[in-house]
Amino acid sequence: MKSKEMKNIARVLLGAGLIAAGIGHLTFARKPFQAQVPDWVPLKKDDTVVYSGFVEILMGASLIFAPEKYRTQVGLLAAGLFIAVFPGNISQYLNKRSAFGLNTDGKRFARLFFQPVLVYWALKSTSKGNKVLKAG
Repeated sequence: MKSKEMKNIARVLLGAGLIAAGIGHLTFARKPFQAQVPDWVPLKKDDTVVYSGFVEILMGASLIFAPEKYRTQVGLLAAGLFIAVFPGNISQYLNKRSAFGLNTDGKRFARLFFQPVLVYWALKSTSKGNKVLKAG
């Protein structure tokens, strides 16, 4: 399989994952997602979960449907989203909040290492050529 085909598959899978997570934010997983909202966020936890759910659905759809000439920019936005929500993962670990099967310190700590994978995935699956980011 060609590199471009692999990137497209990876991009669509990431987009579909974001859409599924966003739907979870709005429906069946609202309560568990609240465990990831840091206490310092100035909104109600449920409102934060709902708003972030809409953002994830839009970001996922953008990853899937953006024209090729905009994919690098969309990938940067998706990477930025993954970085922006990382404090929630840290908060979940530090405050020992169980959700999504992350019910031990070890599991919550291991989850922290998945966020950089998502950032890389967003950048790599939307980059032009074989490089993650093109300078200039």
